[in-house]
Amino acid sequence: MSDTEKITINLGVVDLGKIDLLVEQGFFTNRTDFIRAAIRNYLDKHDTELQETITRNNFAVGIMVFTSNGLKKRLDKGEMLDILVVGMLVLSEDITPELARSTINSIKVLGIFEAPKEVKEAIADRIR
Repeated sequence: MSDTEKITINLGVVDLGKIDLLVEQGFFTNRTDFIRAAIRNYLDKHDTELQETITRNNFAVGIMVFTSNGLKKRLDKGEMLDILVVGMLVLSEDITPELARSTINSIKVLGIFEAPKEVKEAIADRIR
């Protein structure tokens, strides 16, 4: 399980040239270093708004992992889950489609969602 995800972006030639100039001048080690720093700075700039939204919507932040045992405990209690995650949600390989449908009411993931293909298909109508 990786805590990073590869993305592709399209940049104009002038922006790319400016990034290369900063790298050449030693401000950054490479283009990726610049892009990561720029993203972190922008997220930091908007941290208050992000935290307010996370709190208001009751999102879990980070990596959330559900296993078959955990979902079975919820099923025994008659609980249905509304899962809201900023980061990564993992439904483990031991979760059956039937168990997922019996315990998961809705899922919203802003980031990465990993689950067995059959489980994703079984709860597709519950993924927002």
